[in-house]
Amino acid sequence: MTVIQNSSLTLETFLKQPESKPAKEYIDGDIIEKHISKARHSRLQAKLIYHINEVAEKSKLAYAFPELRCTFGGRSTIPDIAVLYWENIEVDEKVEPKDNILIAPNWTIEILSPEQSSNRVTNNILHCLKYGCQLGWLLDPDDRSILVFQPEKQPEFLSS
Repeated sequence: MTVIQNSSLTLETFLKQPESKPAKEYIDGDIIEKHISKARHSRLQAKLIYHINEVAEKSKLAYAFPELRCTFGGRSTIPDIAVLYWENIEVDEKVEPKDNILIAPNWTIEILSPEQSSNRVTNNILHCLKYGCQLGWLLDPDDRSILVFQPEKQPEFLSS
């Protein structure tokens, strides 16, 4: 992950820039290059999205999006998986989801990669919780564990 210090760039100016690969996030005035997923990360992400949507989409409860830019609270981040309650998915006149998500996801899921800072990723989850997110997961594939975050509760550690 590359941090590009650029405190003179505003969030509004950042959002007007074209999307890039790898994607960039805007956090507290810093532009941070998001890492490119590797096979194990991508596989876990795809399986989670499939199983969440298998249950949540059919009942019109929620929908899980991969790598969805969410802009709120002065930041623009891209969780590995952003889950939005059905009623929070704004649609256009063709009943297609609108592109710009300007709220915290209801559930944010981050999958830790070896080159990532767990504190930086945890900070993104905590930011989501501060702005209305109901659930945050930090998955560590190396030790097969999940840190579960909920508003105003101690994190819970789960492992297999």
